[in-house]
Amino acid sequence: MKRQRIRDMGYIPGDMETGKHNAITDVEGVGVGHVTVIEGNDIRTGVTAITPHSGNLYEDPVPAAVDILNGFGKTVGLSQVLFEGRIESPIMLTETLNTYRVADVVIDYYVDIMGYKPRSLNALVGETNGGYLTDNFARSISREHVYEAIERARKGSGRPGEGSVGAGTPMSGYGFKGGIGTSSRKVGAATVGVLVQLNCGRKEDLTILGAPIGKKVELPSEPEKSPGNSIMMIVATDIDIETRLLWKLAKRTTLGLARTGTYSSNGSGDYAISFTTKGVSRDDYLESMEMGDPRDDGFLSPLYKGVVESTEEAIINALFMAETMTGYRGNTRYALPIDQTLRVMDRFHGEE
Repeated sequence: MKRQRIRDMGYIPGDMETGKHNAITDVEGVGVGHVTVIEGNDIRTGVTAITPHSGNLYEDPVPAAVDILNGFGKTVGLSQVLFEGRIESPIMLTETLNTYRVADVVIDYYVDIMGYKPRSLNALVGETNGGYLTDNFARSISREHVYEAIERARKGSGRPGEGSVGAGTPMSGYGFKGGIGTSSRKVGAATVGVLVQLNCGRKEDLTILGAPIGKKVELPSEPEKSPGNSIMMIVATDIDIETRLLWKLAKRTTLGLARTGTYSSNGSGDYAISFTTKGVSRDDYLESMEMGDPRDDGFLSPLYKGVVESTEEAIINALFMAETMTGYRGNTRYALPIDQTLRVMDRFHGEE
């Protein structure tokens, strides 16, 4: 069966309205750029760039926040976002040991491509470990790959590619082939969108819209243990809120993640980065939601729900769109079997 997103298969996660593309790029100005690198038998890697806007982020940074569910990871630049509450460079995602090369090249990008030499620069890079399907130590991401990913993101995009693309190329999810997934929700005048790089979870734990998929579907062989056990979750919104409130949005990604079965093991690097493009004023949002001027942060609750639903659906889309891949040392990661999955879901929901 052709790989399609879960909505295309007739199942609707949540009950909120999606944006036009049901993607993080529904937040106006946000761009996503993927570069996929497949070489020979052992290289299955890539890089993904997320840009809050197409301009110079150092001169025009955006409010941002970070939440860490479990910190077993190799990320670069998170501490400055935690303390300063802003993003001043594209958010880059890649495969573990390429993290440091990507960070280095982002600095060169500002000088070589943008013709701009800031006094300093906080490159922001997240990763998950795709070492089951790619040779980590080859570190095959080049300067050209990073430049191309950023340029593609800055040009803007409709719905980004999903599954085994960009930084998601070698990733696994719940013992199946994982990778990139995205989704969005309209919340009055505001929009929230989520993009995930899925590389975590055990097969037996996978739950899709309540159905115990991992326990029911069968693969040609049971998945071997992968070194990867992490997820990156990027949240974009357009409501003009400060970093303290963006942190509260970032935290809600973990609830969407939990819906799919993850318990965040000790060796998992589970990170959320959130930012706002500030395109919608708080007053316009409150008016669209028919809310008065709040005395507390209660106006965020509908946005929380949007983040939870978007995260859950983005993870499911990553699984539905990824294709079986063979790579390093002949290892194979099988895609989620769509036919079986739909039969299990039909039975499960038919019994309710």
